[in-house]
Amino acid sequence: MLNWAARYFPILRVLKQQLAETDSLLEIGSGSVGIGKFRHAPFVGCDISFPFRPKAPMRPVVASGTMLPFGDRSFDAVVASDVLEHVPPDRRGALIQEVLRVTRKVAIFGFPCGPRAFAYDQMLADAYDKIWQDRPVWLQEHMLHPFPTESMFDGLNQDWIVKSFGNESLDFHYWVMRKEMYRLWNYVFRVLLSALPRLIEGLLRRADREPFYRKIVLVRRRSNSELLAVNP
Repeated sequence: MLNWAARYFPILRVLKQQLAETDSLLEIGSGSVGIGKFRHAPFVGCDISFPFRPKAPMRPVVASGTMLPFGDRSFDAVVASDVLEHVPPDRRGALIQEVLRVTRKVAIFGFPCGPRAFAYDQMLADAYDKIWQDRPVWLQEHMLHPFPTESMFDGLNQDWIVKSFGNESLDFHYWVMRKEMYRLWNYVFRVLLSALPRLIEGLLRRADREPFYRKIVLVRRRSNSELLAVNP
């Protein structure tokens, strides 16, 4: 639960700056809850399957992120949080392009970034093995491919402005994930988030320090006036 908050709270801060209350939102790889755990506005959640019945305010759609059943510029914003690392490297570019195709204003990608983050997840996988617990499915998938890097966004054309920032220090992320291996800590984190959300968010922001586990990449579509300035 604290891991969810750590990766969604920075995205929510970006959305607050970029979106109006009535703007539309799509989340890729949402699972059955997704960003709706922390943002109580209607959104479309897209995934290849839903492990349990999707919860409001999500409107669920079963589809692959590389083949979205939506028209061009269908959503004001699209979020893909901790998705790219689950996609084979040769398909990651296709997912990015598909997300941008359906984005009207801004797309936000969050992902564990680079070999150091991968090494920490390998340590986590080893920790599961040592206590004879099955590795979670998401962690099994993390071990299949090298983690993505920011260089995936280098080739975008001038229609887009790309910015990025770090999220969660490696050590803090590893500490949280070790704690969340146990039900008691999951319960403690859930209670704290429910009772003291602002305090927890402030503490999580202090944990956004180098070396980072995750990168959050903001890809914003240039306005017509910005395009004219680039191409006078």
